[in-house]
Amino acid sequence: MDAGRVPIRRPVRAKLYYLTSMKVFQVKTKSYAGSSYDELYPQARKLYNQIKGQTKRQPYVRSKYFTGQKVFIELFWVHLNQKSMKERRKRIKFYGAGLDLLRNGRLQPTAKINPNNPRETLYRFAAVTLEGDLFYIQVKENNKSKRKDLMSIFPAK
Repeated sequence: MDAGRVPIRRPVRAKLYYLTSMKVFQVKTKSYAGSSYDELYPQARKLYNQIKGQTKRQPYVRSKYFTGQKVFIELFWVHLNQKSMKERRKRIKFYGAGLDLLRNGRLQPTAKINPNNPRETLYRFAAVTLEGDLFYIQVKENNKSKRKDLMSIFPAK
């Protein structure tokens, strides 16, 4: 075992994950059931439309880690549509669990300055679903305006 890497065991599927200095949050939701994008998309879009219906402007969720500040979720859909169909299916499967992590996660993420834009900070949170699947979400924060956007949700490799 490498130094500085912590093995994480989840009893559901007995998968073994190695994480470097990142704590993993256990979400209370499952990933969406389905094997094709056509089965997964309506489930995720239904949740998105429910959140969108709560506001007149841009849809957002409040994050406990960011002390109740708004994290806007529109950028996720723009980012998702730039991916291939296979990648979309992999990412949208964790949409509900990713929003649960964003709302309820309080564990310290990894943070780094965006190499493409030094005015932005990228936060990466890790979580495990009830099935034992490890996934990440990435939130972008504009350092000047303090606006936070959900950029991406993706499974561990």
